[in-house]
Amino acid sequence: MEMFSLTDATGCFASIEKIYEPSIRFRPVVVLSNNDGCIIAICPIAKKLGIPKFQPYFKVKHLLDKYHVVVRSSNYELYGDISDKMMSVIARFSDNTYQYSIDEAFSCFNNYEGILKDWYTYGHEMRRAVWREVRMPVGVGFGRTLTLAKAANHASKKLADSDGVAVIDDDHSRKLILQQMKLDDVWGVGKRLSQRLSLLGLKTGYDLANRSPKSIRQQFGVTLERTVEELNGVRCLSWDDVKSPKKEIFSTRSLGQRIVKFVDLRKALTTHAVKVGNKARQQHSLIKKLYIFASSSPYDERYFKKGIMYDFPRATDNICHLSSAIAQVTNTLFIEGVAYYRCGVGAIELESSDFQQQDLFIPPVNPALMNCYSLINQRFGRGTLLLASEANKEKWAMRREFLSPRYTTRWSDIPVIRC
Repeated sequence: MEMFSLTDATGCFASIEKIYEPSIRFRPVVVLSNNDGCIIAICPIAKKLGIPKFQPYFKVKHLLDKYHVVVRSSNYELYGDISDKMMSVIARFSDNTYQYSIDEAFSCFNNYEGILKDWYTYGHEMRRAVWREVRMPVGVGFGRTLTLAKAANHASKKLADSDGVAVIDDDHSRKLILQQMKLDDVWGVGKRLSQRLSLLGLKTGYDLANRSPKSIRQQFGVTLERTVEELNGVRCLSWDDVKSPKKEIFSTRSLGQRIVKFVDLRKALTTHAVKVGNKARQQHSLIKKLYIFASSSPYDERYFKKGIMYDFPRATDNICHLSSAIAQVTNTLFIEGVAYYRCGVGAIELESSDFQQQDLFIPPVNPALMNCYSLINQRFGRGTLLLASEANKEKWAMRREFLSPRYTTRWSDIPVIRC
């Protein structure tokens, strides 16, 4: 029989900040979003103090000062490297593991019942291994379906009597956990949908599980019907559904400093295009259509926003092709006198690189250049190789006043131990 698990880091970004800085391990820590805008991660200590999540930094600054909370800017380079280390440890415990997000991984277990004492003990072995080797606290949830594994993971960290591991492998454990889950804690049920469900008298995940799947489908669609079936142990989501590549990839950002020059806008857009190309290559996808946009702030007296769709003759992941597309459209996007506040690039039509239809009149592109580019940046660190049209030192880069050192990805920031 198959069993699934979801392993999820606790307060991921805030926990990573504590790994290489022992002096803050027992202090409340929060991490801010791009341009130090909102709080996006809080550690358990900060959560107990009532520090709200997803609130603008300037609104809660007085509260952070009151409790002497450690504030950090988003250190994406460090977070990505620690995430890779964590995922490699998790992958050792199952036949098949899929990284669902930077701090979450689904695992699939086939016929493990004969070699394991129990799932609960195995979950704690996974937690200890991640803590011992990466120093990251994680919660592990097991379930017969992917949705139940997600529910068990929620229980492993959020319920009052939780100790980091929860298992849903029978009707008793399923009922016990689902009765303590709010509707919007169920995977796939957002706040708006939970409000509509509450009008039917539903309050918990167990209430939703007890509804007729057919009636749910008639009122809310097939997606929620599958959720109800999964909550009852009926598999509707396959492993391939979770592992399917993204259908769209975007890279957008508000700018730390307004852009008023043509060359700066082109550099910013090229940097976003390269990020999109790298992400597409990681999931073995090629880009057929690229959406490129730039805008001023909506609070400006004269709000300006414009987007252009660029269609490639043949789908590509070559960053040189993406850069050429940016060069062609920037002339149209740039307006003299506009102070650009936000820009971005999105791949909105992706094709698999494994099954690309060749064109008789367009010579095939040798992938060796992009493979070499990826290997060098992977080995020596992101940004080792750059396009000339990319921004090297970004004057307009996002504001990160509380940035911690990039301990594992930059030579100058490697921790020094003196004995």
